[in-house]
Amino acid sequence: MKTIKNITTQDIVGLLTSNAAVALFQGEAEAGPRALGNRSIVFDPRLAHGQAYINKLKKRESWRPFAGTILKEYAAEWFDMQGIEDSPWMSYAVSIKNESDAELIPAIMHEDNTCRIQTLEREQNPVFYDLIHEFWNSEDADFPPILGNTSFNLAGEPLVHTIEDAIKSLENSDLEYLWLPENKELIVVSNVS
Repeated sequence: MKTIKNITTQDIVGLLTSNAAVALFQGEAEAGPRALGNRSIVFDPRLAHGQAYINKLKKRESWRPFAGTILKEYAAEWFDMQGIEDSPWMSYAVSIKNESDAELIPAIMHEDNTCRIQTLEREQNPVFYDLIHEFWNSEDADFPPILGNTSFNLAGEPLVHTIEDAIKSLENSDLEYLWLPENKELIVVSNVS
């Protein structure tokens, strides 16, 4: 295990665009059924086999779907919000507006071309918002400003609470990267099987 200091959002975007998943550990612990950006595993939603890849990292069934966190101001451009203004708690599965766009984000699309989304405003979680915005601006932007997002835990385990829980999860999985944005640190555990 090693710790790299002075990590920027751009450094994390570089990992994401090279097909790595990154555990995000910041702020207060989260409770409940959804990861909302403080205890999350984030990944590029364009990964063709992203669902299987992340499920393998989390040691859970390969069929389990994932959610996407999208910048709120773009949600209605990409998804049929069905009169819903926002979904900050990742409570709704919505259809993608253009079926061909589902191919752009296969790692988070369900078989029926819906996606459970979390809409995000900067005021709700500035670090997570800025990460998504930077990721979106790092590429050709022909996909929504969205990241794959799942709870930071392994199968059968509760959501990580402490930094010790987070490191234990890395050591017991194929997940290699733990980002601590408040400390500007990245913990790397080289344990990919």
